[in-house]
Amino acid sequence: MEENTTAGGKWWDKLNKPQYGGEMVIRANRNIVNFDPYFTEGLTSIYGGWMEKMAADDWTIDPSVWDYKIAWRPIHYIKPNMAESWEFPDSTTHIVHLRKGIHWHNKPPANGREFIADDVVFHFNRMYGLGGGFVRPSPARSSEIRIKDMVSMTATDKYTVVFKFKTPNPEFIMEALHDVSQAPCLENPDAVKKWGDVNDWHNAIGTGPFILQDFVAEKSATLIKNPDYWGYDERYPQNKLPYVDRLKYLMILDDAEALGAMRAGKIDIIYQVSTKQAQALRKTNPEIMLIPMRGPTITLQPRNDKAPFNDIRVRKAMQMALDLPAIAKSYYGGNVDPYPDTLTSRDMKGWGFPYEEWPQDLKDEYGYNPTMAKKLLTDAHFPKGFKTQVVADTEADMNMLQIIKTYLANIGIDIEIKPMNPTAFFSFLNDHENDQLVYRPYAPIGLSKSPLRVITQFKTGYSANYLMVNDPVYDEQYSKAMSATSESQLRQVLKDANERVARGHYLISLFQPPVYSLCQPWVKGYNAQIHSVWMEAGGPSMLSLYGARFWIDRDLKKSMGA
Repeated sequence: MEENTTAGGKWWDKLNKPQYGGEMVIRANRNIVNFDPYFTEGLTSIYGGWMEKMAADDWTIDPSVWDYKIAWRPIHYIKPNMAESWEFPDSTTHIVHLRKGIHWHNKPPANGREFIADDVVFHFNRMYGLGGGFVRPSPARSSEIRIKDMVSMTATDKYTVVFKFKTPNPEFIMEALHDVSQAPCLENPDAVKKWGDVNDWHNAIGTGPFILQDFVAEKSATLIKNPDYWGYDERYPQNKLPYVDRLKYLMILDDAEALGAMRAGKIDIIYQVSTKQAQALRKTNPEIMLIPMRGPTITLQPRNDKAPFNDIRVRKAMQMALDLPAIAKSYYGGNVDPYPDTLTSRDMKGWGFPYEEWPQDLKDEYGYNPTMAKKLLTDAHFPKGFKTQVVADTEADMNMLQIIKTYLANIGIDIEIKPMNPTAFFSFLNDHENDQLVYRPYAPIGLSKSPLRVITQFKTGYSANYLMVNDPVYDEQYSKAMSATSESQLRQVLKDANERVARGHYLISLFQPPVYSLCQPWVKGYNAQIHSVWMEAGGPSMLSLYGARFWIDRDLKKSMGA
């Protein structure tokens, strides 16, 4: 574990001492519609404010060591939360010892009773349909491989749960139970038994630092401080959490309206702001903090099982027709890396195959070379190119797609752009109705989710394998990853899988434009931790961890007239 102190004391001393009180207002860029983790882990919920997980990020880690701005965390940066400790007595058994003295909110039907091991067993039975009267897994979890691998879980006493797995892979087991960005929050069994689910906001019950007090559909959600919360600040162990009295979410779908409220000091935090919007805000409000993060990777995705894209020469030609460095400079003003991505994000240091480590022959396959691109098309029996279609979400960057269209036209590939509204687009994609190209502002490459989630993306038969890749070599690498018994083995397999994706040209790699999280200067402790993983669908369930530990410098806020 990295040292968290300096010669001058703790690294967080520079943040000044936390203050209690005040309200923190956060912009939600989508309507909040879900209050039960059984139904989805998506971007439309904030149940992580009142529910918690067994594990959490290590709040004492210096952001310069690991800044938690991506969805995945290595195991050694995860610590027990509702759990007090855990152990592996053997390779397929994981024992979790729960923290004593955690209580459910003091509202019916839980009425403040203690959180116990039976609650954990109930949760996993319900989430994965493994028993206890539950036979159907959560719709959000039905395709997950961990369902088939978890053998049993048993509450051996009031505070101990023993999990049994088929796999001897410790990374898999830790991910299944403790992945802080993806593992679902623990719901209250009493509430589920009484109402069938907890998707009515009035039935929101958890163990977390906040209690959902009020909800107005399409407008706002207000969470108030839980006076009986069990947690203390790891940086200041004498400080009981949470610091703020209220968390308020304003559902503002229009970016211009949200940015106007930010300028007026009516919102404290906004996430997922484009470079153009961030630069405009810097000119008018230089005091607002702009925190850069890697955005979703944009790609052009062919159906690998359909002609002409089932020929790797065609896919290579399309990649070599694009001058990524020139586009990065002219269109993005040099604010994006002009390097291709493979399976994992380059932010996952040591867990992938970053472009800088590629051999020269592979780099050449991604370099701008229209002459070679035309030769490859000729070799693939398309000397004059061909016509095709690309389906795109209307909310995608259509200007960028026009640039790509122009470059591909230079080698004879004539693309017809077919925009679709977001709802129809996702349905079209999920049903695998696409038979040519898809242009997506998020993709199964450049992901910063856990390695064992990432590597499923191109597995033959996997539901989210939208490119319909069928590669026996890659499938074998997937099998090796699942059976790895050490971190070093898994790292090597992931590197090999990344290289396989790059050499296979499963898709045409484009860019990973930055997005920004905005923060008022009086919000302390914030480093975009919630909202970076929110984009990877984990942010809502991280709210209790971080929301309880941020605070408002009320004197500074008052001095700035807000």
